[in-house]
Amino acid sequence: MSPSINKCKSSSPLLRFKIQKMLLSNPRRSLLCAVLLCLPLLIVFTSTTSTKNITNRVIHNLPNNNTLQLTEYKEDEIEKELLRVASNTKPNPSSTNPKKLAFMFLTTSTLPFAPLWESFFNQAPKTHFTIYVHVDETSSIWKPHPFSVFHNRIIPSKPTARNSPTLAAAARRLLACALVDDRDNYMFILLSPSCIPLHSFRFTYHTLANSNKSFIEMTPQDLGSFYRWVVRGAHVMLPEVRYEEFRKGSQFWSLTRKHAMLIVSDTRVWSKFKLPCLFYLMEICYPEESYFPTLINMLDTKGCVHATLTYVDWTGSNDGHPRMFEKDEIGPQLISALRTARPKYGEDDDVKRHDPFLFARKFSSDSLQALMAIADHVIFKD
Repeated sequence: MSPSINKCKSSSPLLRFKIQKMLLSNPRRSLLCAVLLCLPLLIVFTSTTSTKNITNRVIHNLPNNNTLQLTEYKEDEIEKELLRVASNTKPNPSSTNPKKLAFMFLTTSTLPFAPLWESFFNQAPKTHFTIYVHVDETSSIWKPHPFSVFHNRIIPSKPTARNSPTLAAAARRLLACALVDDRDNYMFILLSPSCIPLHSFRFTYHTLANSNKSFIEMTPQDLGSFYRWVVRGAHVMLPEVRYEEFRKGSQFWSLTRKHAMLIVSDTRVWSKFKLPCLFYLMEICYPEESYFPTLINMLDTKGCVHATLTYVDWTGSNDGHPRMFEKDEIGPQLISALRTARPKYGEDDDVKRHDPFLFARKFSSDSLQALMAIADHVIFKD
């Protein structure tokens, strides 16, 4: 194993990727409605070759103000080596040690609810969990306190941007580092900075460590699924990803070690999802919501529950973001309501299932004190 990969071990600082800084800006949003109306006709009348030519002309003739969004995502050699090593780790946790939950936080700045998570992890034996944080170092200099559970848990990170493959790539790096770091990591949980726990660590551990299936949302196919499938061009996803295999769902999931290894080993399906979307379809370009459910659907759909255990409220969503819970709403009644809500399951799941939501988002950062006030006697009380 190369010396660089050894840096992903928890006993030393994590591997550092060498990257160039890239400018970030919002994409142009013109022509979206017209294009959505015309896409079905484009599918019927446009050949594969001509579609690729159209895509290339659009990409290369447009003023390139957002490198992250308008270019194919490319791994450098160090990242490729990390993924290769991760794909060859032991497929099963050690039989002599407790299974571990790998908590993976994907943020562009800090973790505003770090104190709440500190309280959550302080309940737990250190042999039962690991923590990994992906921070966009171009926009944050967050450095956890030396006594924090987050200290020295920031993995080698790259810039990320919405409407680009970078968020999905960041999740793949989190999985790779977690696989390389600890053989006992059994369940891999992706979380956002606006996520909070809804139960004690004990309850969360019992739910996930005793499951032999992943929890990843795969919503039934609809017109939105079709547009997400053609967002890179009419035939670009073929032949690797047929529309019948394409799925979308929540960006946040809990995956078994088996499925984590399938993801870091994948190059075939990823070769399509790391391509840029057409600039006039950027507003529906969310690879992080379709790559993971599509891959798992193609390779082992029966090995997962088609639902996320992270609660989110899409009523009143704004600019692609779900509803934000504000500090004035925080209280025992809200936590109870989120706990008792039923996940949205897939068509192939047991209709009698009622798995508990373990996490919830999005919470405003100024709600921290209100959450801390009810943490011990409400959130962490099962």
